[in-house]
Amino acid sequence: MAEYKAPLREMNFLLHEVFEADKLWARLPALADVADRDTADAILEEMAKLAANTLDPINRSGDEEGCHWNDGVVTTPAGFPEAYATYCEGGWGALVGNPEFGGMGMPKTLGAQVEEMICAANISFALYPVLTNGACLAIDAHGSDELKQKYLPNMYAGTWAGAMDLTEPHAGTDLGIIRTKAEPQEDGSYSITGSKIFITGGDHDLSENIIHLVLAKLPDAPKGPKGISLFLVPKIMVNEDGSLGERNAVSCGSIEHKMGIKASATCAMNFDGAKGWLVGEVNKGLAAMFTMMNYERLGVGIQGLGASERSYQSALEYARDRVQSRSPSGAVQPEKAADPIIVHPDVRRMLLTQKAYIGGGRALSTYVAKWLDISKYGEGEEKQHAEAMVALLTPVAKAFFTDKGLECTVIGQQVFGGHGYIREWGQEQLVRDVRITQIYEGTNGIQALDLIGRKTVANGGAFFDLFAADVQSFIDANSDNEALAEFIQPLAGELQRLKDVTAAVIAAAQQDPNAPGAASVEYLHLFGFVAYAYMWAMVASVAAGQDEDFYRGQVKTARFYFARLLPQSQALAASVLAGSATLMDMEDELF
Repeated sequence: MAEYKAPLREMNFLLHEVFEADKLWARLPALADVADRDTADAILEEMAKLAANTLDPINRSGDEEGCHWNDGVVTTPAGFPEAYATYCEGGWGALVGNPEFGGMGMPKTLGAQVEEMICAANISFALYPVLTNGACLAIDAHGSDELKQKYLPNMYAGTWAGAMDLTEPHAGTDLGIIRTKAEPQEDGSYSITGSKIFITGGDHDLSENIIHLVLAKLPDAPKGPKGISLFLVPKIMVNEDGSLGERNAVSCGSIEHKMGIKASATCAMNFDGAKGWLVGEVNKGLAAMFTMMNYERLGVGIQGLGASERSYQSALEYARDRVQSRSPSGAVQPEKAADPIIVHPDVRRMLLTQKAYIGGGRALSTYVAKWLDISKYGEGEEKQHAEAMVALLTPVAKAFFTDKGLECTVIGQQVFGGHGYIREWGQEQLVRDVRITQIYEGTNGIQALDLIGRKTVANGGAFFDLFAADVQSFIDANSDNEALAEFIQPLAGELQRLKDVTAAVIAAAQQDPNAPGAASVEYLHLFGFVAYAYMWAMVASVAAGQDEDFYRGQVKTARFYFARLLPQSQALAASVLAGSATLMDMEDELF
């Protein structure tokens, strides 16, 4: 398998030339003195080295060995503790953290690129620090000053890790029916009792302590999701002076044996009267957790993107080295027994499909991260606008990136033919690893329901109109540019298609309660294809007319996307407009 090399040229191109992120950072007071182009380049270069030299080499061995559970103690595969220590020594856990508590305060637009490199090199490893980052975000946004001061510095340093404990055996998507209880104590703390499953990083040997964010209900809580509160529950108690004390009543009952991400400990956690502290307001825990989950859902999408990039790099190297048959147009390397398979149209189709989905996804992840930065650091109407854009785009990023992530890793495996099915080549691991990204942090079906239901139908398309206006503004600004006509004209048509379909679903929902659910997955995919078209048109607007091979490659990939992939939008629109009748008319017994 090819050694991973971070796509720094592509990342720098998007950050500096397409989105001009340094200009955004310069005008946001919280970022103006923190982030600039030189700093960003240096950070990306250092992470590229860490990803290639430290994380990638233990990816396959971590998969082969997996995590171990022994009498409640979880250990990670060989090399993981050392790699984690190296990661922490570099200060990476503090990258986007609050400077008031030891973070670097870097923007998410930069953090998204760093996350992609970590995920491409080693998804299992990435989950440990990514979950900690999310937990820090929730504590920083909703925790008391005392909790922030007590926990955030060590969590940013990586000395302590974080975990989010939501799911229970009977309650996955429907968190309103969780049974974990929180009993108020005289000292202001709470006694937490219950069991959670599928807890990523619930226990491990990488850090001195693990800080759990646990969803639970008070005895008098309202039924359903309005009765959920969020609690901080440390694995090991923290003394007043900040030192570690006695073990809390938190234990790992087992770890799961999974299809993929085997070096990531997925734990069943038991809380037996564990001591915890309220984060945020009583019965407002779900809102506090969603502060974390919006960032995590983009992060999961980036996992799909990272796996795609890793698969593409190996597939490309293999296609250049593997010789089979002759080019249809005549021998390319007549001195050899056959030509490299990259000359064959179908192999080129596969590679270009990967490249187009990866480029579109990387651009969209940067675009969403830009809105996350504005929503966090902006003010007034601009901040509200950004929050709406984040709400709309988050389910698209999570689901579309990961759906295409599985597709891309399967394509990469296919390029290898029979060798792709063999473990030593690494492609089958990527297929297994990326599969979970379509399931956790809210299945992609739930993301689609969120997009069409809460984010579109519920507000009459108000959030969608903001996105449509942004795309239209780009179209209008480039309508007279003949060099971009091949992208701008079809983009305008696709935007109109998406507008028409959106209006049709909103109208249908008024009469048919099943209409949004019936349309949801195809609608999200339609949205994703149009969003990628917008991204590729923006890329082409910068790259067109430049002679350097890199820019020529960007334009040619954009051209391939518009010609060969974007037409899928027509079929998706037809499926959405077909309505719910054929889904709901089938009696259950006829299945």
